[in-house]
Amino acid sequence: MEIVTGITLKHIFLDNNNWWRFFLKHQKRIRPTIILNVVKMLSCGSELMGFQQYICSKCGHSITVPFSCKGKFCASCGKKATDNWICKNFNVLPNTRWQHITFTMPSELWDFFWLNRHLFNLLPALAAGIIKKLAKQKGLLPGIFTALHTFGRDLKRNVHIHLSTTFGGLINDNTKWKNNLYFDHLILKKMWRYALINLLREQYKTGNLKLPPNLNYIQNYKTFNSWLNFLYSKNWVVHLQKPSKNHKHNIEYLGKYLKRPPIGETRIKKYDGKNVTFEYLDHYSDTKKYMTLPVMDFIARVITHIHDRNFRCIRYFGFLANRVRGKLLPLVHSLLQSTANIFRHYFLSWRNLIIQSFGYDPLICPKCHHTLQLSNSVFMQQINLIARHKQIACS
Repeated sequence: MEIVTGITLKHIFLDNNNWWRFFLKHQKRIRPTIILNVVKMLSCGSELMGFQQYICSKCGHSITVPFSCKGKFCASCGKKATDNWICKNFNVLPNTRWQHITFTMPSELWDFFWLNRHLFNLLPALAAGIIKKLAKQKGLLPGIFTALHTFGRDLKRNVHIHLSTTFGGLINDNTKWKNNLYFDHLILKKMWRYALINLLREQYKTGNLKLPPNLNYIQNYKTFNSWLNFLYSKNWVVHLQKPSKNHKHNIEYLGKYLKRPPIGETRIKKYDGKNVTFEYLDHYSDTKKYMTLPVMDFIARVITHIHDRNFRCIRYFGFLANRVRGKLLPLVHSLLQSTANIFRHYFLSWRNLIIQSFGYDPLICPKCHHTLQLSNSVFMQQINLIARHKQIACS
């Protein structure tokens, strides 16, 4: 097929006022956080986001540098956030063997999470709790963190948890480190299946669990429990990667799942004004495939995976839990004879990114070669962006 490079989400959303037309048609069903994230993405890199002005004290030359949106739905900001996370955590997370595990569920359960969005908050601890329980049986406290995904490669709904755990853990009142945290695949699947089914049972008993339309016939717990029992015969996939001690590979693998938007722009291969074609990996055949969607359907699939405001996609457990990591993480580095923060982490600012990518310093005056100095900063409040929604979407 013909491959067209450089297609961005911003271009697709702005072209032919696609986003604004989509918004007018579906505005009653669109969550406020979706609108905010889309508006921020469309404004990213423009003066609408606010800006800083730099001036040369010698010759008076000045430049204006717009702020980025720092939104998770923005491909460029997501890439920058991922790079920063990898750079920071390369010297923070223990240099030891890690195992990466993916917890999935039958497709019949996906809609429960869109109708009951509070369930998204419960999934990470559910998966981590299984690992902690199995580790505790061996007297170990591992380091664990999770990333929640709601999408598959084809952008359809596919709720699953990416979990990474150290292959060993602290023992004997945190005085020793031991590497023997092996997992039985079948046991892991059974525990995950039971935990998730039991979660839904308990949620139903509260009377607050909304059921998908196809289950409207269920009027009592007995019928609901019978339907859940049917799911025990379904195939529950829990994928275990082989443990790896390649620290660079581990950190990059972990990082790529954390802060990126539902689709990387390099996967968008064609847009003709009406249809969007993107590439994805079919896990069943392990081959690359292409999907073409009408632009409005593409927008609908992408935005549905924007999390609610203040939702924490990344969660830490075990000795990485926020309440204990300050005490336990230095002990782990000591026991592993490694040192945290060997290299001072630096923030990959717009200036550093330009220097790294293009080999020149944007704050060196092109006329007299003196360093430009910050002279003014203008900040835009999010409420002002929302108020200018139409102007931004139809620009």
